[in-house]
Amino acid sequence: MKTELALYQALISINVPEQKANAVIEALETDMQSLLATKADIAALRTELKSDIAQVELKLTLRMGVMMSFTAGVIITAVKFMLH
Repeated sequence: MKTELALYQALISINVPEQKANAVIEALETDMQSLLATKADIAALRTELKSDIAQVELKLTLRMGVMMSFTAGVIITAVKFMLH
């Protein structure tokens, strides 16, 4: 609220008509409410990102396990084939 009041007073001091000064303040308030992220928005995003990262970590861990199992199977098969 301090920002809007300071801006309003600055506009009035340079002889901007009151109606136009009010329009500027209203436009600023609208933009600030719709375009800027609040602390709550950022906290929600952080939580969502942590959840997404945890899911990706799990998928990568599972894929690495499958690849390692496959590689071990191939090596064991190759060793058995070479020994016989």
